Amino acid sequence: HVQLVESGGGSVQSGGSLRLFCAASGFTAGTYSMAWFRQAVGKEREGVAFIDTSGTTTYADSVKGRFTISKDNAKNHLYLQMNMLKPDDTAKYYCAAHCLRGRGLACVFGYWGQGTQVTVS
Repeated sequence: HVQLVESGGGSVQSGGSLRLFCAASGFTAGTYSMAWFRQAVGKEREGVAFIDTSGTTTYADSVKGRFTISKDNAKNHLYLQMNMLKPDDTAKYYCAAHCLRGRGLACVFGYWGQGTQVTVS
């Protein structure tokens, strides 16, 4: 039974930092590509950051230079370090795993977490 559980969200002032965590169970994190997505109220879900099984990363243009995706295969954890946060980063952030088709942030993922809210004011 695959499960993804996000944590680490919260409220922060513009320019601040947060670190999101995604705990994976039911599979080994090194087995699948994983990613972070976000969805703001009234907007479509968008891909934020992607990491493949070799550790190669891809970022949305809007977060390049500010966000860093990483994972610890031994702990089965995925992380998103978010620096220099802006009000436009306010959204619910979701962890995803197992790219079924597509590539990078265009992947269709098979497993999703429930999300964690990030609010930047």
